[in-house]
Amino acid sequence: MSKILLTGVTGFVGRALVNDMLRLELTVVAAVRSLSADLPGDVRQHVVGDFLLNTEWLSALNDIDVVIHTAARVHIMNDQVTDPLSEFRKVNVAGTLNLARQAAEAGVTRFIFISSIKVNGEMTNEGFPFRPDDNINVTDPYGLSKYEAEQGLLALAKNTSMEVVIIRPPLIYGPGVKANFLTMMGWVKKGVPLPFAAIHNKKSFIAIDNLVSFIIHCVDHPKAANEVFLISDGEDISTTELLQKVAKAFSKKAMLFPLPVRLMTFVAKLVGKEDVANRLFASLQVDSSKARDLLGWKPVITMDAELKKTTEAFLREKDI
Repeated sequence: MSKILLTGVTGFVGRALVNDMLRLELTVVAAVRSLSADLPGDVRQHVVGDFLLNTEWLSALNDIDVVIHTAARVHIMNDQVTDPLSEFRKVNVAGTLNLARQAAEAGVTRFIFISSIKVNGEMTNEGFPFRPDDNINVTDPYGLSKYEAEQGLLALAKNTSMEVVIIRPPLIYGPGVKANFLTMMGWVKKGVPLPFAAIHNKKSFIAIDNLVSFIIHCVDHPKAANEVFLISDGEDISTTELLQKVAKAFSKKAMLFPLPVRLMTFVAKLVGKEDVANRLFASLQVDSSKARDLLGWKPVITMDAELKKTTEAFLREKDI
C-alpha cells in the first residue's frame, strides 16, 4: 500500500483528499508550513515551512511512495503585487520543482501535480472542448506558472525513474467552496434578481468528490504514468442552468431575468470587468474522455447531488 505525502492539506482540495484517503485507510503524511490543530488526529504532520526554492524536503520524503502536490499560490483577483508572475513562479514553479527533484532523489515513484485548465486557456468555442494535447493558450501569470511547472516535471520524468501525473481541473465546487462560487450561492439563497436568464454558453465543472476520486485513482494506476489529464463531471451546462441548479439545491426558484449578453459584456468592459464577463458568459469546456478511456475512471457523484451537498454545507456554515 502506497505511503503518500500530501501538500496543501489545509486547502479546499487537500482537505477533501485527506478525508477520503483516511476513509480508504491510506497512509498519509501532511506537509505543512506549521502544525495545524484543524486536521484529523491520525494524520501525521511534517513541518517544512514555506514551499520555496530552498525548502528542505528529504526528511519529509522518507519512505514516501507518492507525492500529491496540491499546494500553490492560487489565482488572485485584483492581485496587488508589483510583479505577479515572479510571485507565482516562486511557489508554483521553483517551489514545485524543488520538491519534485528531492522526491526523485528520495526514491518517490510517482508525483501527482494538480495544475489548472488555465494552461489550456480561458474559453472555448462551443462544441470544441479543450483536450490534453492541445496547443497551450496561457493568458495570465497564474496559468503560465502552472504550465512552466508542468514542463519542468515532464522533463524530470524523462531523466529520472519518478513518474509524473498532471491533472488540469476546471472550476472545482463542493462543500466549503470559496470565492466567486460562494458569492453566487449567497445571491441565489437571498433571492437576488440576476440578469442571467438567457446565457447559452457551455461550461465544464468538476465536483470536489469527483476530483478527489480521480486523484486517488491516479495514485497507483500504471497507465497514468507521465500523462496529462483534463477532468470534469461530464455535465457541461450554461451559467443560466448552473444558477437554476443551485436554486433547486436550495429548494428555491431562481430569480433570473434576461438581459442581452452583448449589452452586459459592453458594460463590463466599460467598468474594467471584462474578465468577470468572460467567466460568466464565455464557454469553457473540457474533454475528459482520456480519464475515462485510458484509466477506466467514472465520476462518483452527479452535479445535482454535489450541489445539494454544497448548499447544505453552506446553510450549516451560516447557522454557526
